[in-house]
Amino acid sequence: MNDLTNPLGFGGTSGRKFRVPVGAIAAVVTACLFAGLAVWLMVVNDPFGGEPYARAKIETSETGYARADIATVGVKSGTGELLPPPSEIKPEAGVTVEGPSNTEVAVALPVEADAALIETSPFGPLPRVAADGRRPADVYARPVPGFVGASPKIAIVVGDLGLSQTGTQEALATLPPEVTLAFAPYGASLDRWTAKARQDGHELLLQVPLEPFDYPDNDPGENTLLVAKDVRQNIENLHRVMGRLTTYVGVVNYMGARFTSEPAALDPVMQEIALRGLLYLDDGSSPRSVAEQSAGKSKTTFARADLVIDAVPTPGEITGRLAQLEQIARTRGLAVGVASARPATLKALSGWTSGLDGRGITLVPITAVPQQN
Repeated sequence: MNDLTNPLGFGGTSGRKFRVPVGAIAAVVTACLFAGLAVWLMVVNDPFGGEPYARAKIETSETGYARADIATVGVKSGTGELLPPPSEIKPEAGVTVEGPSNTEVAVALPVEADAALIETSPFGPLPRVAADGRRPADVYARPVPGFVGASPKIAIVVGDLGLSQTGTQEALATLPPEVTLAFAPYGASLDRWTAKARQDGHELLLQVPLEPFDYPDNDPGENTLLVAKDVRQNIENLHRVMGRLTTYVGVVNYMGARFTSEPAALDPVMQEIALRGLLYLDDGSSPRSVAEQSAGKSKTTFARADLVIDAVPTPGEITGRLAQLEQIARTRGLAVGVASARPATLKALSGWTSGLDGRGITLVPITAVPQQN
C-alpha cells in the first residue's frame, strides 16, 4: 500500500525511526527552572536566602534602652554659642521648665517667702539679702531653660494686678507663666492673688508709686515717693509699700516721670532697692528718666522696657506694638514690653504669646533680661 491509500499515516508505519528532540526538551526544562526561581524570589522576598548564616543571641532588657544609656551631646547655636545637652538642664526645686521636644516639666514656684529673705518691720515683711548672700531677685526667679540658645527673646510685664478682681482673674487664667506680673500695693486679697500667681509659675514685681509731673492732679496713690520729701520719708514710704507683698523679684515704677528725672531723689531709693537684693525695672514711659544711670551708681540689677504695649489701648494699636516688639527682638536679640491688665490687652497677649514658638521667639521672665544685658 502506498502513501496514496494512507495519506495521513494512520494505521501504518513508515520506514523511518522516531527521534527524541533532546534540545527542545532541555530548553523547556531550563525555562521552567528560571520561571520557578523568579516566582520563588517574589514570594519569599529573600534574595540571600541561599547563603549560609549563623544565629546569635542578643541580650536585651525588658524595658529596652534607658534614657541614661543614650549619650547626648551639646550643639552650637547659630552664633557659635555652645548649648548644653538637654539632659543637663535641671529645674530648680519646685519649678518646671520646658524640656526637649517641646515637652513640659511641671513648674510651681515656691509660694511662701523664704524666712532667710525676710526682715520683720512695723510695715510688714520686707525683702532682704540672706546671710549666705542669696537675693530675692534670684531665689524667687523663674528658671530659664538653657537650650533656648541664641533665639530672639521677649519679656512681657503686665501691671495693675490686684486692683480689679476681674482683671486679675483674667490675667491669671489667660497669660502663660513666662509673663511677669506686677502687683499694685493697693489691692485687696493680695496674699491670695500672689500665691495663685506663684503657683502658676509667674514671677512677681511690686509697683512703687512715684511722683509724676502733674502731681497731685494725677495721683499714683497712698505713700507716693515725692521729690520734695527728704530721704528718710521716701525710704519709709518705700518700706510701707514693700511690706504689702512677698516673693517678688523686684520693683517697677508706677508713674514717676518727675521722680525718676531727679537723681537726688532717686539715687537713695535705688540704693535701698539694691541693698534688699531686688531688681529695678524702668517701664520706659518717661524719656527723662535717669534710672539707668542711678542703678549704675548703686550696682542695682536693672532692666528697661522698650515699649508700652497698650499706650493706645485699642486692638489694632496693641497688635502693631506687639509686631514692633518682635522686630526689636529679632534685631537686638532681646526686647521688653510692659502693659496693663486691660481686657483688650489680655486678649491680644493671650493669642500673640501662643504663636511665639512657631515664629522662633522665646518668651522669658523679667529676671532673664539683666542676665542677657
